[in-house]
Amino acid sequence: MSENTNNILSLSSFPRPIIHIDCDAFFTSVEQALHPELKGKPVVTGKERGIVACASYEAKALGVKRPMRLWEAKKHLPQLICLPSDYETYSLYSKRMISIVREFTPDVEEYSIDEVFADLSGLRRVYRTGYPEIAFKIKQTIQEQLGLTVSVGVSASKTLAKIASKHKKPDGFTVVRANELHQFLPKVELEQVCGFGPNTIALLMKKGVHTVWDYVARPEIWAKQLLGKIGVELWHELRGEAVYPIVTQEKTDYASISKTKTFTPPSCNKDFVRAQLVRNTESAFIKLRRYKLRAKWICIFLRDQEFRSWGTEAELDRSICSTLEIVPIVNQLFEKIFKEKVLYRLTGIVLSKIEADKIVQYSLFDDVPKLQSYLAINRVIDGVNELYGKHKLHLGTSLWLAGHKQHISERGDLPERKMDLMKGETFRQRLGIPVWNVKV
Repeated sequence: MSENTNNILSLSSFPRPIIHIDCDAFFTSVEQALHPELKGKPVVTGKERGIVACASYEAKALGVKRPMRLWEAKKHLPQLICLPSDYETYSLYSKRMISIVREFTPDVEEYSIDEVFADLSGLRRVYRTGYPEIAFKIKQTIQEQLGLTVSVGVSASKTLAKIASKHKKPDGFTVVRANELHQFLPKVELEQVCGFGPNTIALLMKKGVHTVWDYVARPEIWAKQLLGKIGVELWHELRGEAVYPIVTQEKTDYASISKTKTFTPPSCNKDFVRAQLVRNTESAFIKLRRYKLRAKWICIFLRDQEFRSWGTEAELDRSICSTLEIVPIVNQLFEKIFKEKVLYRLTGIVLSKIEADKIVQYSLFDDVPKLQSYLAINRVIDGVNELYGKHKLHLGTSLWLAGHKQHISERGDLPERKMDLMKGETFRQRLGIPVWNVKV
């Protein structure tokens, strides 16, 4: 047995007890929790987009998967129940799930809307039980209070915990102790490692590495020479030696910011499609300014109903955060890629090369008073929108979105939370609670 293998076997059960909580079919599970009559039935969300955004396990078992088109899914499974996505309610459930985990430990990382990492270090003395038992209690509490099933992985690093949580989905619970990795990792395929993409896996296979155990049994220098820094980090993580910390702070920096919008029915109306793209731009720059950031690179793209995409990009002379300054550039890029008589269903924008909004170095030819007036307008727009709701103040181009009756969603395409408003609520502003169908 090699020295590398002996080092793994010498580890304690949990050098650092990390859990990963992964909600099972989150969107449809929330719908089934709110509407018990849907439990046990094939359900999908995404009606407003015309594609399957999330499929319940009952639907998956009958061959429905994302991102199938809804007409195709209904043809395959006529009894399929199609619902519009209610992202507001899903977000509320996500926050509640995270708050439940925080009742057990303060070291919680919000990894995504339906995934959480947590560090249980030191809690055995508090709860007078082992780490697996604490993790199982968290799982039970989420299921009892929210009516959602979750899969939980317990191990010595974030990478291992994530692999463990997906090992027995749905409603799974898998414990992988560090001193048992020699039994678990030979059964784990490379595709299951978050960080190994298709090209990396192809390279590893050419080197005779077919399982995760094959990878960690190689020397560290071999991993570094083949895959560099990320390869070494994953080599340690997969050996139960935690490298990636639990990030408890709210995210305030971004490598990129993207905003997309799918609309139904699809449209070939140039003004309407442009208005959708401008609305994406407004949303992206609102987020940019919220975190006091600027962007120097922009990409826009359009997608038709056949899921073909066209895009173009531009790098700016300096980083900016003003919507009024970027819209003329967006219009120029839009003219390059828009095609007449094509039915579009989605517009999107991506901002990159993002940096902190600090002192700006204007060029000799910049109209500085005009640019500074844009910044003043931004402050007014953001202030009004913060008080009265997003997009209360918006560019005139966006008026097409309200005036084009052809593209106003039918009532059935809106989530229930936006239809059944409580007293004092509006379409844009609602209380932070979902709506239950309760008979009194």
